[in-house]
Amino acid sequence: MCHCGVVNDDSVVRAVDSGARTLSQVCRSTGAGQDCGACVFSLRRLICQHEDTQRATLLEVEGAAS
Repeated sequence: MCHCGVVNDDSVVRAVDSGARTLSQVCRSTGAGQDCGACVFSLRRLICQHEDTQRATLLEVEGAAS
């Protein structure tokens, strides 16, 4: 994900799972996007995709429980 900060996508997913919800929170938490900034669009896309996956999982669990 971020070559300058040596941050991979697993680190970003862990940051989101730990409560980081915005791009700036993920960047502060992981060290990504703080040098050249070329990765911020990829970071934002991964954050959105991961949050969508979490929402879909919660909806499936809620549907199964009802």
